[in-house]
Amino acid sequence: MTLVQPGYQPRLVDDEVTLALSAFGAIAIEGPKFCGKTWTGLSQANSVTYIADPAGGFSNRARAALDPTLVLSGDAPHMIDEWQEVPGIWDAVRFTVDQGRERGRFILTGSTMPPKKSTIHSGAGRIESVRMRTMSLFETGLSSGSVSLQTIIDHKSLTPDNSHVTLESLIEAAVRGGWPESTDLPLKLAARIPHNYLARLVTDDMTSLDNVTRDPSRVRATLVSLARNNATLAANATIERDIDATGQTISRHTVSEYLSALKRLYVLEEIPAWAPSTRSRTRLRKAPKRFLTDPSLAVAALGLTEQKLYEDLETFGFIFEAMCLRDLAIYSQYAGNTLHHYADETGLDSDAIIEGADGSWTAVEIKLGHNQVDSAANKLRRLEGKIVSAGGKPPACLIVITGLSSFAHERDDGVFVVPIDCLRP
Repeated sequence: MTLVQPGYQPRLVDDEVTLALSAFGAIAIEGPKFCGKTWTGLSQANSVTYIADPAGGFSNRARAALDPTLVLSGDAPHMIDEWQEVPGIWDAVRFTVDQGRERGRFILTGSTMPPKKSTIHSGAGRIESVRMRTMSLFETGLSSGSVSLQTIIDHKSLTPDNSHVTLESLIEAAVRGGWPESTDLPLKLAARIPHNYLARLVTDDMTSLDNVTRDPSRVRATLVSLARNNATLAANATIERDIDATGQTISRHTVSEYLSALKRLYVLEEIPAWAPSTRSRTRLRKAPKRFLTDPSLAVAALGLTEQKLYEDLETFGFIFEAMCLRDLAIYSQYAGNTLHHYADETGLDSDAIIEGADGSWTAVEIKLGHNQVDSAANKLRRLEGKIVSAGGKPPACLIVITGLSSFAHERDDGVFVVPIDCLRP
């Protein structure tokens, strides 16, 4: 019998966890704190060791530090929560898996990425990493899920359906975020969670990550800059200038080190640039597109409220795009696809490129308002023409994801328009 907790909300990643346990001796569920990794692991585990359990003066941690094999006993799948507090557990799990052919022996959960030198073996072929994020709009129930992203990609069709979302409900979703513990809280209380999250991140997590002391004021300034430049290709130099503008000084090296630490904490996510296989000589922009892992973190970092976002729709447009990118990352992973973005030196870009394992690609533009759909569709058609004329394969389809649009449909030019509150994997 698994250790599924009462009230557990099923997650899209559950299926990937099940599949990975069937193929590998161990899996590692990785993602930001508070996104639900422990409960997801418990839903498929038959025994568990909590490394951070304070019982007995943190005896589990002490035992693991003395000999990592002491925390490996238990009915399979045996879960080890917050394993990264004793990095040697990774190598012990890898070695144990190596001794037999049993699948689904261990589930590791962790909220930080240990330094590469803290483990001896990568775990390749033995330990499968499964990325977990905060809840998508489909998982929280804001999206009806009436339109399947993968069905559009595979079959180039959709069943038209009406959107029921309002600007107010989209803003509320961004303020609330996708934290499992906040789904049933009143908005006023839910909004406190990301503020608390950032406070702990600045003062505690950025130091406990690797016992390196980092200036809290500069860390917070970095987060504010990232929130201001959410879902953009802002370079490190831009973040440096933003921090300098606050009256603080920071080196380019320190900015890079802070960003690396935030990625290791799974707070900052990067979407890599897409490089189509064509004969074009157009130079591509290789910088990743960055966004904070949950929209509520950007809202909290900027000190915004529901009312302030309603009065500043330009800022909300960027936060909305980041929220959609989070959902696309979840849906793409679920379908076995990878998420990229496209930008070239001519200024032509696409908010997201979904690439299939077979090399197929789908270009996506994200727009808050329906009045922006025509221009977004035209841009997607220009991108298609450019790729095809340079010898590349045509896209599987072109999609405009909207916030405020009356219904999901296919336009006369073949571009699909899908409100985010209709979308599922």
